[in-house]
Amino acid sequence: MAEQNEIRKPAVAGMFYPAEPAELARQLAQFYSEAKKKAIPGHPIGIIAPHAGYTYSGKTASEAYKQLEGEQYDTVVVISPSHTVFFQGVSVYNGSAYETPIGTVEVDEELSRRISQIHPGVFLSNKGHTGGSVRGEHALEVQLPFLQQMLGRFKLVAMVMGDQEESTARSLGEVLASVLSGKNCLIVASTDLSHFYTEKEAHRLDDNIRRAVEQYNPDRLQNVLGSGKGEACGGGPMIAMMIATRRMGGEKVVVTRYSTSAEASGDFKEVVGYLSAVVVSSKKPKSADITMGAMPKRESETLTDDEKQYLLDLAKRSIKAGLEKTDFDEPEPVSRLLKEKRGAFVTIKINGSLRGCIGMIRAAQPLYQAVAEMARAAAFEDPRFAELSQREFDKIEVEISVLSPLVRVNDFNEIKVGRDGLLIRMDMHSGLLLPQVASEYNWDRVTFLEQTCLKAGLPKNSYKEKNAEVYRFTADVF
Repeated sequence: MAEQNEIRKPAVAGMFYPAEPAELARQLAQFYSEAKKKAIPGHPIGIIAPHAGYTYSGKTASEAYKQLEGEQYDTVVVISPSHTVFFQGVSVYNGSAYETPIGTVEVDEELSRRISQIHPGVFLSNKGHTGGSVRGEHALEVQLPFLQQMLGRFKLVAMVMGDQEESTARSLGEVLASVLSGKNCLIVASTDLSHFYTEKEAHRLDDNIRRAVEQYNPDRLQNVLGSGKGEACGGGPMIAMMIATRRMGGEKVVVTRYSTSAEASGDFKEVVGYLSAVVVSSKKPKSADITMGAMPKRESETLTDDEKQYLLDLAKRSIKAGLEKTDFDEPEPVSRLLKEKRGAFVTIKINGSLRGCIGMIRAAQPLYQAVAEMARAAAFEDPRFAELSQREFDKIEVEISVLSPLVRVNDFNEIKVGRDGLLIRMDMHSGLLLPQVASEYNWDRVTFLEQTCLKAGLPKNSYKEKNAEVYRFTADVF
């Protein structure tokens, strides 16, 4: 049994997806930039997504998760099959959090406990989660970075099905429906489809699964699986999710993408099938939290002058190490605030002119690590500029912006020029401007909104569109 405060560490980072936070964030951003936001009528309450390595199934998974853009959930329930250990029933993780390279996801301990109390086959345990003597389960873990990048803050109910029996899936679906109805929750079913058939045979088998999913028919899906006319290692999670969401007001399933591993490998003789889909409902429960990516519930504390100077010196040391092609491994600072996970931007100027600016919006790393990484990225990875040269180093001026959590703007009058920065998202576009930009150019509120739209590659009045998402944030700039 897990301890109540146990954090489940990443088991497959560096194998199924990148272990470095910046690399993982970049890969996810690339997936989402290529994925299309569909005109789906309704609010997503269920997801089907594959769980192979991101190289193989990441694009397919991202097409489903892209549909969550602009959504907020209090809790996300992720159901995966068990690939490493067999047991009867369903194991609900009883630790305090799941961790990935881009942050920690808090477990909804109260909801996990309630779910486990209803049916004897659903129990609190770390079985199937931490792995024990075998590798920890990957099928649940690989879903979390997609959710973190798209949703920011949410609580997690982590479930691993030890068996794929019809009775287990159906009882789990009923349990979830009874506990989650009326709550602002999302249910994710983790599954791949057929394994190691030719591309042609895989399409034949997977099409049977796809039709049952599109019809939103768990009975037909069970018949396809039971008859061998289709295969899915996460058939149980799919059936449970479909049963639960139908009871919770689900009205339609939209398949977002189908692919096979041949798309990445070029091997058409032995492929694995991948499907992604969303379940939508016209009913949208009110979220209990309007912040995005906010880990602490208290207000962010202000850095001291010494802490600010430490970060400025740290940024320059990181850039210098990049110029010298040496590793940079900063010892952990004593300051508690510097070890908190905070979003940050690093801006480099020479003689007052911009020379590079890169940042991390969400709180994915301890602040001191984020600043060191973003400083090097601003110097060498900003696509608008050539890499910083050694002769330029002595001329650089470094400015750091430590960000507060993002807050959705519902009334444009909430925006205060000089205090707030802005982020706009619409379709495949996004753009961000820091608070000091509006002050430097003496913009009013409308001009600031228009310029943020233009930064995102959108027409300047796009912030008025219904599907535009505008967020504000503050920054401690020094």
